[in-house]
Amino acid sequence: MGAGISGVGQAYHLQKRCPDRSYVILEGRAALGGTWDLFRYPGIRSDSDMHTLGFAFHPWRAAKSIADGPSIRAYVEETAQTYGIDRHIRFRHHVTAAAWSTADARWTVEATGPDGEPLTFTCNFLCMCSGYYKYANGYTPHFEGADSFGGRIVHPQLWPEDLEYDGKRVVVIGSGATAVTLVPEMAKRAGHVTMLQRSPTYVVSRPAEDRFANWLRDRLPAKLAYGTTRWKNVLTGMVFYRIAKKRPQKFKERLIGMVREHLGPDYDVDTHFTPRYNPWDQRLCLVPDADLFDAIKRGDASVETGTIDRFTPTGIRLSSGKELPADIIVTATGLELQLLSGVRFSQDGMPIDLSKALQYKGMMFSDVPNLAYTFGYTNASWTLKADLVATYVCRLLNTMTNRGVRQATPHTDDTTMTTEPFVDFSSGYIQRAERDLPKQGSRKPWKLNQNYALDVLALRFGSVDDDMVFSNPARGRRGTDSIAA
Repeated sequence: MGAGISGVGQAYHLQKRCPDRSYVILEGRAALGGTWDLFRYPGIRSDSDMHTLGFAFHPWRAAKSIADGPSIRAYVEETAQTYGIDRHIRFRHHVTAAAWSTADARWTVEATGPDGEPLTFTCNFLCMCSGYYKYANGYTPHFEGADSFGGRIVHPQLWPEDLEYDGKRVVVIGSGATAVTLVPEMAKRAGHVTMLQRSPTYVVSRPAEDRFANWLRDRLPAKLAYGTTRWKNVLTGMVFYRIAKKRPQKFKERLIGMVREHLGPDYDVDTHFTPRYNPWDQRLCLVPDADLFDAIKRGDASVETGTIDRFTPTGIRLSSGKELPADIIVTATGLELQLLSGVRFSQDGMPIDLSKALQYKGMMFSDVPNLAYTFGYTNASWTLKADLVATYVCRLLNTMTNRGVRQATPHTDDTTMTTEPFVDFSSGYIQRAERDLPKQGSRKPWKLNQNYALDVLALRFGSVDDDMVFSNPARGRRGTDSIAA
């Protein structure tokens, strides 16, 4: 389910590694691309380099490593067309429920079609590649007095095509990836843009173009150059993450020092760019070619750190009493996390409560058969994990075929294993949904690695038998259908 980066990647691996399997992709929207088709706000771009966010099997060839949303969407579409994956996608098919039958060894998937008609699909294995947030709406906290504001209030997830902001005073509420993307882009045309944050985020500048990658691409075959850059970036990211966790204070000082270098000695970096938490307790924010800092230095943008008292007819009043005049307020206040797109799951007639389940290898759930999901890294590019999940699903499917069974169920009898939150991350969208999320265990394979190298060993080369129960002997032909997303 889902025709974004995860779904297209899963489909490619199914075609390549499981040629005896048929599949269909059910996509709720009218176009492929997922996030990169949904978000249309000014400046939408990747916050990871495209050599790791891109597919391992289809090189990213553009000069810019930090790419804009339309280019990424075109890349996903090109990939789907190149490998014939687009022919398997059924658009405007919204999945509402999935029921597992042990007797039949299959999922029955309920969906609504393009005209709202009820549809039913059956499959032996179900892959949920639909992302991690609600597509219908983002998260907007209650703001006192919002109804009194005389201008427009917009959320980046539902960006209006008719929004004119040339010469306008804009306040962007938030300090995450969306806010630091919007502010410098809107500042090119707006009268002034203020980024209003409750507390600062770590912001790191990185060149939009990877000179090493472009140098390699001019001298080596495309796949070799791409793969070399991919591994260079993976290993560099892992090293920096490890340093940040081992020596958080030193790493923090370096990050803040780089901001001072961009903004100069007279800027109040302590107030506006020095977070209270350690690096990688939340995701770092990436800005290409220091565009946010340049907008601030030009005077086209500014940062205000404080809490909101209320909206007023002409803008926002802070708890300090300061007034921020605005014609447009953008609430870049985050996502509504929704694992598995809100689909209702049941097993042999009984509802499945995933909040009571343990995640298995970061891609399946305890005691739930033949169901995989894709949830990328919080400390690296999403696609790195998505690619590993896709290859592991194929390994599992082929093992089932070779052993003549139709069912694979993660299961543990270890009563001494303790549980931990699904993701060790303090970001608001994770914390707001924590009670509805599955847990992770205190040992492998029930504990998340958040480490690409370890996951390569576990998912690409590790055993498929650890805490996995294979059952339900096959009847008739060896190959069975799958739904991929």
